[in-house]
Amino acid sequence: MSSSSAPELGPELAAKFARLALGHVTRPYPYRLDHVMAGDEDVLPPRVLHPIFHGSFDWHSCVHGYWLLLRLLRRFPDMAAAEDIRALVSRMLTPAKVAGEVAYLARPESRGFERPYGWAWLLMLGAELERHEGASHRDVLRPLSSAFAERFKAFLPKATYPIRTGTHSNTAFALALASDYAGIANDQELARLIELTARRWYLADEGAPAWEPSGDDFLSPTLVEAECLRRLLPADEFRAWFARFLPRAAERKPAGLFTPALVSDRTDGKIAHLDGLNLSRAWCFRSIAGSLAPGDPARVVVLSAADEHLAAGLAHVAGDYMGEHWLATFALLALEAAPPSSP
Repeated sequence: MSSSSAPELGPELAAKFARLALGHVTRPYPYRLDHVMAGDEDVLPPRVLHPIFHGSFDWHSCVHGYWLLLRLLRRFPDMAAAEDIRALVSRMLTPAKVAGEVAYLARPESRGFERPYGWAWLLMLGAELERHEGASHRDVLRPLSSAFAERFKAFLPKATYPIRTGTHSNTAFALALASDYAGIANDQELARLIELTARRWYLADEGAPAWEPSGDDFLSPTLVEAECLRRLLPADEFRAWFARFLPRAAERKPAGLFTPALVSDRTDGKIAHLDGLNLSRAWCFRSIAGSLAPGDPARVVVLSAADEHLAAGLAHVAGDYMGEHWLATFALLALEAAPPSSP
């Protein structure tokens, strides 16, 4: 069986995603701050606190909105939105504005700012710029990318326990994304630390109960852990681990893991997270399927679940701003995780 029924990322869908992101990365309000104030002087609007990432409802969504735009620009350089993306990036990714973002991080009160989700997405943005031809924007962002890489290096050795939620604090998701940057930036220290931490946190896990979803999950704690180890372990070691971790996957069990989440109110930002859960599960399922052995009976089931979740999530990428300011990013992750063509 294949996932041939699933849609593919082409110029038309890419243009739709790009227009959505262009419509929100500079939209100033509504905006949710992650901001610790030391005094009245810190009562400032988002555009002052964050010279670049002051749109998209919150800092991390703005960051991955830029990632989406730059990713699509690289893949579809002639799409209709390409010139608008280039103009936006040239206007916003400047040395002075990057310096402003770095200065915000230097505040003592910003020690835990956006840890670890925003950290990981900023590194994903840095990784994407490393893939673009020409050095200008890549070099401009590097001080900020380096600052977040150093934060990971300082934090991971003292993070005794993983965080297994289905929301922003999930550590497996952060390690998975940060590993992409470590590889392309040739940061061997960070890459080694990520692998050691993932092994320490997750390698002994087995028989995952997959008690999900919770009411505001946008990540599957079970599947993002598997996706994290898929990226970091040798193929044979990952396959053996996955068989222990989800030993009944071929039976679609645990059932809650293989059933798309229901969304009762897309105007409620927390409940709307569940559309993202469907998309992020599709991303993980598609990626994991590609690493399972061709004869593994779980592979067919995983591919089928990927299709079901992708269809459930893609239908709601646009609509209400509570989802519209971020869902296309997770749709892009899922669509780019091309599954194998045959079992």
